[in-house]
Amino acid sequence: MYWREMKAHRKSLIIWCIGMSALIAAGMSEFGAFTSSGQSMNDLMESMPKAMQSFMGGGGLDLSTAIGYYGLLFLYIILMATIHAAMLGATILSKEERDKTVEFLFVKPVTRRKVVAVKMLAAATNVLILTLVTWGVSILIAGHYSEGENVTGSIGRLMLGMLILQLLFIVTGTVVAAVSKRPGKASVIATGILLAAFFLSFAIDLSEKLEALKFLTPFKYFEARNILDGGLEPAYVILSALLTILFGTATFWFYKKRDLKV
Repeated sequence: MYWREMKAHRKSLIIWCIGMSALIAAGMSEFGAFTSSGQSMNDLMESMPKAMQSFMGGGGLDLSTAIGYYGLLFLYIILMATIHAAMLGATILSKEERDKTVEFLFVKPVTRRKVVAVKMLAAATNVLILTLVTWGVSILIAGHYSEGENVTGSIGRLMLGMLILQLLFIVTGTVVAAVSKRPGKASVIATGILLAAFFLSFAIDLSEKLEALKFLTPFKYFEARNILDGGLEPAYVILSALLTILFGTATFWFYKKRDLKV
């Protein structure tokens, strides 16, 4: 069952890896263009309105360095990675009902608990592969523009934060699929939840009155500027782990109770 799931998502994983690599290459090439033109990215960012700075993800980053500029780009890298994770988590569990293959799957001597566990493992493997590809491409391309600065450790910390978020959004997707009465809409709902959390993080940056809501959006847990300055915050790592366990447990419970559509 595990290898069947891996094979089923092989093409989409390759496409996501290519897309991620293209995003990093295109983003860092802009850094090279700005550097060669003599323009100051820091001055340009400071001249922008606060809303635009937040949207660009550049607040608190030194954009004159390759790793600082990569931190700006990281906002969109992590958005792309988490969309993949949320959609994968939702579809890998709901597709049996959507594609009318539930009867074929459950005539085998296998429990629902095992089905969920294997599918979650396959989804986790997919996001791990995407993370490793992103890590390798990032080190290769950002290192090319770093002028001798060692960026491996900094990028590694960013990738660890991204992986934690991906695992969290996998189980967000699976619990939506386990609860939803419309399997075909599970990925749409999961992606909608993700985008709501993403835009909430922007709103928090724009208004100090919303600062207390930062625990509601995982995109505030692993911001590039914080990770590059001091590493991952243990409190957010623990909170992410607890949420992942909670949503994962809820997935098993709701999927066991649901009436499967055949």
